[in-house]
Amino acid sequence: MSGVVLDASAALSWCFEDEWTPQSDSLLATVRTDGAVVPPLWDLEIANALAGAERRGRITAAHATHLVALLAQLPIEVSEHDPGMPELLAQARTSGLTAYDACYLLTAMATGLPLASLDGRLREAAVAQGVTVLPGLAPA
Repeated sequence: MSGVVLDASAALSWCFEDEWTPQSDSLLATVRTDGAVVPPLWDLEIANALAGAERRGRITAAHATHLVALLAQLPIEVSEHDPGMPELLAQARTSGLTAYDACYLLTAMATGLPLASLDGRLREAAVAQGVTVLPGLAPA
Protein backbone atom coordinates (compact mmCIF):
# COMPACT_ATOMS: atom_id res chain seq x y z
CA MET A 1 0.00 0.00 0.00
CA SER A 2 1.39 3.39 -0.95
CA GLY A 3 0.17 6.94 -0.95
CA VAL A 4 -1.13 8.99 1.94
CA VAL A 5 -3.91 9.03 4.48
CA LEU A 6 -6.06 11.85 3.19
CA ASP A 7 -8.25 13.85 5.53
CA ALA A 8 -11.29 15.83 4.44
CA SER A 9 -9.63 19.23 4.94
CA ALA A 10 -6.91 18.38 2.44
CA ALA A 11 -9.35 16.95 -0.12
CA LEU A 12 -11.72 19.88 0.24
CA SER A 13 -8.89 22.29 -0.59
CA TRP A 14 -9.25 20.99 -4.16
CA CYS A 15 -12.95 21.84 -4.20
CA PHE A 16 -12.95 25.53 -3.37
CA GLU A 17 -10.94 28.15 -5.26
CA ASP A 18 -10.25 30.21 -2.15
CA GLU A 19 -8.69 27.17 -0.43
CA TRP A 20 -6.57 26.00 -3.36
CA THR A 21 -2.79 26.40 -3.01
CA PRO A 22 0.15 25.14 -5.04
CA GLN A 23 0.77 22.67 -2.19
CA SER A 24 -2.77 21.29 -2.42
CA ASP A 25 -2.30 20.94 -6.17
CA SER A 26 0.91 19.00 -5.51
CA LEU A 27 -1.00 16.75 -3.10
CA LEU A 28 -3.63 16.12 -5.77
CA ALA A 29 -0.86 15.03 -8.16
CA THR A 30 0.52 12.71 -5.48
CA VAL A 31 -2.90 11.16 -4.88
CA ARG A 32 -3.44 10.69 -8.61
CA THR A 33 -0.09 8.90 -8.87
CA ASP A 34 0.21 7.03 -5.57
CA GLY A 35 -3.37 6.85 -4.29
CA ALA A 36 -4.78 7.64 -0.88
CA VAL A 37 -6.37 5.82 2.00
CA VAL A 38 -9.25 7.28 3.98
CA PRO A 39 -11.17 6.11 7.04
CA PRO A 40 -14.78 5.02 6.61
CA LEU A 41 -16.08 8.42 7.79
CA TRP A 42 -14.43 10.30 4.90
CA ASP A 43 -17.47 10.17 2.60
CA LEU A 44 -19.64 11.56 5.40
CA GLU A 45 -17.27 14.45 6.05
CA ILE A 46 -16.95 15.34 2.37
CA ALA A 47 -20.71 15.14 1.80
CA ASN A 48 -21.37 17.24 4.91
CA ALA A 49 -18.91 19.94 3.84
CA LEU A 50 -20.31 20.08 0.31
CA ALA A 51 -23.91 20.18 1.58
CA GLY A 52 -22.99 23.01 3.94
CA ALA A 53 -21.25 24.94 1.17
CA GLU A 54 -24.32 24.46 -0.99
CA ARG A 55 -26.67 25.72 1.76
CA ARG A 56 -24.51 28.81 2.27
CA GLY A 57 -24.52 29.55 -1.45
CA ARG A 58 -20.80 28.94 -1.78
CA ILE A 59 -21.40 26.35 -4.51
CA THR A 60 -24.39 25.23 -6.54
CA ALA A 61 -26.00 21.80 -6.34
CA ALA A 62 -24.66 21.05 -9.82
CA HIS A 63 -21.13 22.02 -8.76
CA ALA A 64 -21.36 19.83 -5.64
CA THR A 65 -22.48 16.89 -7.77
CA HIS A 66 -19.61 17.55 -10.18
CA LEU A 67 -17.10 17.63 -7.29
CA VAL A 68 -18.37 14.30 -5.98
CA ALA A 69 -17.89 12.79 -9.45
CA LEU A 70 -14.35 14.19 -9.68
CA LEU A 71 -13.39 12.88 -6.24
CA ALA A 72 -14.81 9.46 -7.16
CA GLN A 73 -12.36 9.26 -10.08
CA LEU A 74 -9.35 9.47 -7.77
CA PRO A 75 -7.63 6.30 -6.52
CA ILE A 76 -8.93 6.66 -2.97
CA GLU A 77 -9.37 3.49 -0.96
CA VAL A 78 -11.40 3.15 2.23
CA SER A 79 -9.24 1.66 4.96
CA GLU A 80 -10.09 -1.78 6.26
CA HIS A 81 -9.13 -0.47 9.71
CA ASP A 82 -12.38 0.77 11.19
CA PRO A 83 -11.66 1.69 14.80
CA GLY A 84 -14.43 1.05 17.26
CA MET A 85 -15.77 3.46 19.82
CA PRO A 86 -13.35 2.44 22.62
CA GLU A 87 -10.30 2.98 20.38
CA LEU A 88 -11.64 6.28 19.04
CA LEU A 89 -12.45 7.57 22.51
CA ALA A 90 -9.05 6.56 23.87
CA GLN A 91 -7.22 8.27 21.00
CA ALA A 92 -9.39 11.39 21.21
CA ARG A 93 -8.71 11.56 24.93
CA THR A 94 -4.96 10.99 24.54
CA SER A 95 -4.46 13.42 21.67
CA GLY A 96 -7.06 16.07 22.50
CA LEU A 97 -8.66 15.61 19.08
CA THR A 98 -12.25 15.14 18.05
CA ALA A 99 -13.22 11.52 17.47
CA TYR A 100 -13.40 12.35 13.75
CA ASP A 101 -9.80 13.55 13.65
CA ALA A 102 -8.70 10.70 15.91
CA CYS A 103 -10.06 8.36 13.23
CA TYR A 104 -7.68 9.86 10.63
CA LEU A 105 -4.78 9.56 13.07
CA LEU A 106 -5.62 5.94 13.85
CA THR A 107 -5.85 5.19 10.13
CA ALA A 108 -2.39 6.66 9.56
CA MET A 109 -1.03 4.67 12.49
CA ALA A 110 -2.63 1.43 11.25
CA THR A 111 -1.42 1.81 7.66
CA GLY A 112 1.98 3.37 8.33
CA LEU A 113 1.25 5.95 5.64
CA PRO A 114 1.95 9.67 6.00
CA LEU A 115 -0.95 11.92 6.89
CA ALA A 116 -2.12 14.69 4.55
CA SER A 117 -4.12 17.26 6.49
CA LEU A 118 -4.58 21.00 6.73
CA ASP A 119 -5.78 20.69 10.33
CA GLY A 120 -3.06 22.08 12.58
CA ARG A 121 -4.16 20.20 15.70
CA LEU A 122 -4.37 16.91 13.84
CA ARG A 123 -0.93 17.48 12.32
CA GLU A 124 0.56 18.25 15.75
CA ALA A 125 -1.06 15.20 17.35
CA ALA A 126 0.20 13.00 14.51
CA VAL A 127 3.77 14.21 14.92
CA ALA A 128 3.53 13.70 18.69
CA GLN A 129 2.50 10.08 18.06
CA GLY A 130 5.31 9.43 15.58
CA VAL A 131 3.20 9.64 12.42
CA THR A 132 4.81 11.24 9.39
CA VAL A 133 2.91 14.32 8.26
CA LEU A 134 3.08 15.35 4.63
CA PRO A 135 5.10 18.56 4.56
CA GLY A 136 4.13 21.72 2.75
CA LEU A 137 0.43 21.84 3.55
CA ALA A 138 -0.42 25.00 5.45
CA PRO A 139 -2.40 24.22 8.61
CA ALA A 140 -5.81 25.86 8.91
